[in-house]
Amino acid sequence: MDDIPLSVLFGLLGTLLVLSAFFSGSETALMTVNRYRLRHLAKSGHRGASLASRLLERPDRLIGVILLGNNLVNIGASAIATIIGMRLYGDAGIAIATGLLTLLVLIFSEVTPKTLAALHPERIAFPASFVYWPMLRLLYPLVWLINLIANAVLRLIGVTPEDAAMHSLSSEELRTVVAETGAMIPQRHQRMLLSILDLEKATVEDIMVPRNEIVGLDLSDPIETIVDELSRSQHTRLPLFDGSVEELKGVVHLRRVISAATEGRLTHDTLLSLAREPYYIPESTPLNQQLLNFQNQKRRIGFVVDEYGDIQGLVTLEDILEEIVGEFTTDPATRMKNVYLDADGTYLVDGSVTVRSLNRTMGWKLPLGSARTLNGLILEQLEDIPKPGTTLQLRQYVLEIAQTKANAVKMVRIRPPGNASPA
Repeated sequence: MDDIPLSVLFGLLGTLLVLSAFFSGSETALMTVNRYRLRHLAKSGHRGASLASRLLERPDRLIGVILLGNNLVNIGASAIATIIGMRLYGDAGIAIATGLLTLLVLIFSEVTPKTLAALHPERIAFPASFVYWPMLRLLYPLVWLINLIANAVLRLIGVTPEDAAMHSLSSEELRTVVAETGAMIPQRHQRMLLSILDLEKATVEDIMVPRNEIVGLDLSDPIETIVDELSRSQHTRLPLFDGSVEELKGVVHLRRVISAATEGRLTHDTLLSLAREPYYIPESTPLNQQLLNFQNQKRRIGFVVDEYGDIQGLVTLEDILEEIVGEFTTDPATRMKNVYLDADGTYLVDGSVTVRSLNRTMGWKLPLGSARTLNGLILEQLEDIPKPGTTLQLRQYVLEIAQTKANAVKMVRIRPPGNASPA
């Protein structure tokens, strides 16, 4: 070593520091690269992404080869720095070399490359994978031996390398990913994606049309009355019952019934023959599951029943789709049905509107409890049937009973926060 010129030693030391920076930076890049973008690029045929993805399937082996190379160059750099220090300053040069080398490694071989790799992982990870792939094959016996010992220690604490395969994102993690896409996905599409994820949190009971609002054809009515109802119907499919919804006979398609009516052969028996058997849905069925059920059963309408088999309401495929894309309405003054914006900034809301849909569509934060509709929420709070003009405050929302009907609140005027009412 005494015969090697100092210039050569300094050149060798600089090379080892560069290699140390490569190992440190590439380790950070490979560990922080977006695994899902990596998988997408690999499927698209990106060679670097494909190699990086294969390396990350077993991170214990990848880390083994990286640390093997990094430790070799760092130990080599330490030995050369010690020789240079002794030749320049004698025994004191050992301490000087140790201090200076620590500073150089920290700045140029650790902090700087790792920061760069954390900010631009793909620019470093993909080229590095072309280096690590042949290194891993070349040094595999040594890496295997090191991993064998390390993995044995990990198993003692209940960790196995096989657990390192890409884990699936949870629903909440996926929500965060969608919310952080920024301008990459239009805001409206973001809301739709988040609404799809929210389907599992709601049940058919949350969005069903209540039993008392179900519109259908009553077989106990004269055929002339039924024909008149058909001519004024806004629905494509109508429930068919005898006297009450509990005596449900089926569901008829308006197109088939109208055809029979125009030909003059519409009778009660004809209605029964054209009706399809009713489809029942347990009230606790999640919306995401019911969407699949509608698809599998080739249905578009179902009747929600409780644990006793009593009909509680009606839900359609359109109702579930509205949970994803929003209300199907052409009224620009409001964003959902049965909600009307008044000139003074208040909203006139039908009592049958669900609190959940109000909060989701209008961006409000009305309290959610056991009651599902606005009428139920008010009755739950007041524990009485209020009279028109009664006012109550829920959180920062002022609710004024505008109209009641029988034993229910029909219309409510809501004054949201920021639109203060007079004392």
